[in-house]
Amino acid sequence: LICLVSHNVVSAKSEGDRKLPAALDRKIDFSKEVKPILERSCTNCHARGKDKGGFSIDHVHSFIAGGDSGPAVVKGKGDQSSLVDLLLSNDPEIKMPAKGEQLTLDEVAIIRTWIDQGMDWEKGFTFGKFRSAPIEPRKVKLPEGPESNPIDRILAKYFKDNGINPDSKVNDRIFVRRAFLDTLGLLPTTHELADFVGDKSAVKRDKLIEDLLNDNNNYAEHWITFWNDCFRNSYTRQYHGGGGGKITEWLKKSLIENKPYDQFVKELINPVQGSDGFIKGISWRGTVNASQVNEMQAAQNVAQVFMGLNIKCASCHDSFINDWTLKQTYSFASIFSDSPMDIHRCDKPTGEKATPAFLYPEIGEINPKAKRPERVKQLAEIITSKKNGRLSRTVVNRLWAIFFGHGLIEPVDEMDNPTWNQDLLDWLAMDFVNNGHNVKHTINLILTSKAYQMPSVPLDEDADEYIFKGPIVKRMSAEQFLDGIDMVIHAASDKFEQRGTGQKRAGLRNLNRLMQTLGRPKRDVVVTRRETVATTAQLIELSNGKAVADLMSRAGEVWSKSGHQPETIINKLFTTTLGREPSEKEKESAKEIVGKNNDPQGISDLFWILAMHPEFQLIQ
Repeated sequence: LICLVSHNVVSAKSEGDRKLPAALDRKIDFSKEVKPILERSCTNCHARGKDKGGFSIDHVHSFIAGGDSGPAVVKGKGDQSSLVDLLLSNDPEIKMPAKGEQLTLDEVAIIRTWIDQGMDWEKGFTFGKFRSAPIEPRKVKLPEGPESNPIDRILAKYFKDNGINPDSKVNDRIFVRRAFLDTLGLLPTTHELADFVGDKSAVKRDKLIEDLLNDNNNYAEHWITFWNDCFRNSYTRQYHGGGGGKITEWLKKSLIENKPYDQFVKELINPVQGSDGFIKGISWRGTVNASQVNEMQAAQNVAQVFMGLNIKCASCHDSFINDWTLKQTYSFASIFSDSPMDIHRCDKPTGEKATPAFLYPEIGEINPKAKRPERVKQLAEIITSKKNGRLSRTVVNRLWAIFFGHGLIEPVDEMDNPTWNQDLLDWLAMDFVNNGHNVKHTINLILTSKAYQMPSVPLDEDADEYIFKGPIVKRMSAEQFLDGIDMVIHAASDKFEQRGTGQKRAGLRNLNRLMQTLGRPKRDVVVTRRETVATTAQLIELSNGKAVADLMSRAGEVWSKSGHQPETIINKLFTTTLGREPSEKEKESAKEIVGKNNDPQGISDLFWILAMHPEFQLIQ
């Protein structure tokens, strides 16, 4: 695309050139719009060791610096950039790309607008040779130190080097609310909150985490949401056809039992009764392209969920975002096929057949002559073998990201990326395996660390480098929000002393408009992390949506008939919703809203105010 540096051209405008398209009036997404254009048309001459004319686009800095003839772009001024001139040129001597199809005017508009907007570049991304992380496990010697939790001992030097005080910790009220929501997806009851705050034991936080993790049913009903997203386990999907069915009963039972993760994975890859929905995938209606047949779905999803690998690009052509090839991906997908798979490039047959093979043959090989059931069994054994350090690294990284809002590696589905603390990742992964692939063991280890008990911090999206300073403030999930609302309504009863919502948990209910607006996916694709940024649609739904209005109205009716005095209702609503009592000023305002006669509408209005409050919706 950019051989301008080879022609010693600074500006290449001529009368026969196409006209400069107007800048677009929207934000350009580098990853989704710019990167594919550059990858397709640039990299043959100017990336991965090739720098024709001294010009390389491997990094944003080399892109801006230009080549032998000077800068290719003027940052912030696309209309003054030589790159844009050459993209528009019709002169066969200098037009770019020199070979192949010209960029469309729509594509030139994207590049021009991207330059106008300052050339945002995906953090950590390079067009250079892709990093490949070691697959084998790595043993890490635990450093000496006074800290009792191994996580804190490993992080001690990191904190010292970055001038961070790890001994700073949140108060009991914040901690108990954080721990309840993170482990069970529930708010603490007023009794649980009061008992914990009043407990003078030095080890009460450790005991609380142990108690929460022993609440097997509530634990399972919370964590099933995360795994449903990962496994595309929809309660309402109507288009399975020959694909897999729901795995809900098997999944909930596995979580209640705290099934060892290696066995859990084996039963999903090589299904037992009730667990085949993940591997069978979705049989889409109508015409399906080659990259979405069931065998390819299985390969893509196993790689993403269990190995932190994105091979979706390589399901259609050699990948632009990593080193996986089309042939490797088809070989992996062929493990799940009853007959030899025809390789398709961009949905067109190449005439080649794929030979079944694992992505990492160095840790285990598939017998290509074996029947499909035997190949799948071999794959399940290889992926869960102790040689595969990627399996354990991926799951402990997912857990860390859930609790802290940022993984040891980011994004969590790109495990070849560098980590901000390799020793911590490798030690947690090895400890996970050494303790029987026990997910609850690792959760307990994380939640009893000083690191987890540090005050929360806002996400700094503009920082050049991530520095761990404590958990990042998180928004409640759709399910946590709805369960929290149900718990507050249920709290009107004096019998509200046991954990729970008084009805079916939100994570076990069918998808509805409110849940979807608040971020619950349709589960037609794998989602290992939901979007956490608030949207305009969410604000509108929470402010004016019928579902929320009905919940608030129900709360007003239930609390107005509870028999409590107005001041008691106000105190209980604050304590249950926000985990604290109202201030004197808040109490006076609340009295005016509720009135002296427990007006249902007044109570409903007060509850809506509290439910919209950041103290309720954020996990701090």
